[in-house]
Amino acid sequence: MTFKELRALTGMSQRKYAEYFGIPRRTVEDWERGIYNCAPYLLDLMKYKLEHEGIIRAELNKEKG
Repeated sequence: MTFKELRALTGMSQRKYAEYFGIPRRTVEDWERGIYNCAPYLLDLMKYKLEHEGIIRAELNKEKG
């Protein structure tokens, strides 16, 4: 799963997602544009937090790959 796909599952805008995780909005933009890549361990941590806080469901996550 890509960073962009994960954010899309949340239904959050880039701004809201950045605020939720406390990361710069520009970083979110760069990750989605492919200028920089989100480290796989960060993606896993974000997925874990989103699942355990009930923002996304684990089943949806598995269907997307």
